[in-house]
Amino acid sequence: METTLRGVGVSHGVAIGEVRHMGTAVLEPPAKQIPAEEAEREQGRARQAVEAVAADLIARGNLAGGEAQHVLEAQAMMAQDPELMADVDRRIAVGSTAERAVYDAFASYRALLANAGEYLAGRVADLDDVRNRIVARLLGVPMPGVPDSDEPYVLIARDLAPADTALLDPTLVLGFVTEEGGPTSHSAILARALGVPAVVALPGAGEIAEGTVVAVDGSTGEIFVEPSQEKRAEMESAAAARRAALSATTGPGATSDGHKVPLLANVGGPADVPAALEAGAEGVGLFRTEFLFLDDSKQAPSEEKQVAAYRAVLEAFPEGRVVVRVLDAGADKPLDFLTPADEPNPALGVRGLRSLLDHPDVLRTQLTALSKAVEGLPVYLEVMAPMVADRADAKAFADACREAGLQAKFGAMVEIPSAALRARSILQEVEFLSLGTNDLAQYTFAADRQVGAVSRLQDPWQPALLDLVALSAEAARAEGKSCGVCGEAAADPLLACVLTGLGVTSLSMGAASIPYVRATLAKHTLAQCERAASAARASDSAEEARVAAQAVLSGE
Repeated sequence: METTLRGVGVSHGVAIGEVRHMGTAVLEPPAKQIPAEEAEREQGRARQAVEAVAADLIARGNLAGGEAQHVLEAQAMMAQDPELMADVDRRIAVGSTAERAVYDAFASYRALLANAGEYLAGRVADLDDVRNRIVARLLGVPMPGVPDSDEPYVLIARDLAPADTALLDPTLVLGFVTEEGGPTSHSAILARALGVPAVVALPGAGEIAEGTVVAVDGSTGEIFVEPSQEKRAEMESAAAARRAALSATTGPGATSDGHKVPLLANVGGPADVPAALEAGAEGVGLFRTEFLFLDDSKQAPSEEKQVAAYRAVLEAFPEGRVVVRVLDAGADKPLDFLTPADEPNPALGVRGLRSLLDHPDVLRTQLTALSKAVEGLPVYLEVMAPMVADRADAKAFADACREAGLQAKFGAMVEIPSAALRARSILQEVEFLSLGTNDLAQYTFAADRQVGAVSRLQDPWQPALLDLVALSAEAARAEGKSCGVCGEAAADPLLACVLTGLGVTSLSMGAASIPYVRATLAKHTLAQCERAASAARASDSAEEARVAAQAVLSGE
């Protein structure tokens, strides 16, 4: 009998197939005491397991490339964290086995994060995965990971760690569903990069029996268990129509009446450029430079290394626009040389531009590297600061750019509600705004972007969030300046129309989403987008806003 479940759709497309569940490692090893003379041997076993897991994560990253590579390299650094290893050694010295010491040391660190209010919830999920991999190696049991199957399937898991998501084979994994996670979690972002339909935050998904046929709609978040032949035909027909529309629409982003909306790509480095070019990106709307810094949490990369990485991306878009975000460290991206280690609420502390203003040498080196990287290139470079709170922040950043001799436009990210509310003031110091809707939602609703339990408040369709977008766009229009969106909201084709109607001047997203957004924009006029935006803002919930906008755009 067909039943319908609803989670959060995070990656477009339809998948129909049998369920396979994610394999898991034994999570808790037995507690037993070892003789003192075995401690040194056990410490050696623990170190070997840690190094093997770190090497495996790095190898997976090298295979995956792109943004996934940076995420996995960060996970490898987590595995080798010296404080964690010192704790493991201490526990073994007082009688724990290697596997139990690893389990307990990671549990202790996990508890510290939880007591900090779970502001590092995204890293907690990664930490659990690293722990499971090390313990599994020590116990000699299978690693957690995707199941072996010769036939395509829909994968169901409690959550998917980056190491698993990065190497999903799209020819076998038709789509995936997770019980936890949110629309801006690592898994969701990597799913969009892979082009695999995905639904997250679906409680009870793990109870769907192995082998059950399900139909997954990664756009709506709907899961149909044991779908009827009529439902399967309906979804397959809709998916075929969507593919046809994608292939028929090419060129720059625009509404059906010719209103231009440049479609840009979010990238983490040179490895992400080929996919962006293949998707027809008109430039880069968000170059996340922090991945370059995460290679070594102890020190900043040299100026020469930065110049090479920046130039590789800039060269790929001659005559195009490349928007670079300077280092956004802190919260779930801590760096030992830059961010405080003892903040009670890191997401509300010294992160983003605040960290850089506290370490002007790091900012100066990055701006100088960008200045050298763009020399002689016919590209439109724009550089923006993360976590700008007010005009003083914007001025400090613009002054630093000028002092470094940077020939580029300077901009500010709108991620804090105060920046949206005072956007005209900020635009007295900078030349453009870029809305980071992921963090803007987090700070607007006091809802951690990595916690599935509050994913309702992370929904970018929330009318309050649309109000802040409208305020920013209206301020930019009044000042004759641009206001783009580089958060994950831009990857939703329907929402892209609403954002255009709100006055947003460009949209930046993962490369896999660009064709969907291009095709949807091309079907509607600017006036329709504006009416849809008004209808969405007049609603009282995210779901009502989505339905209202859809009704306008479908002519109902």
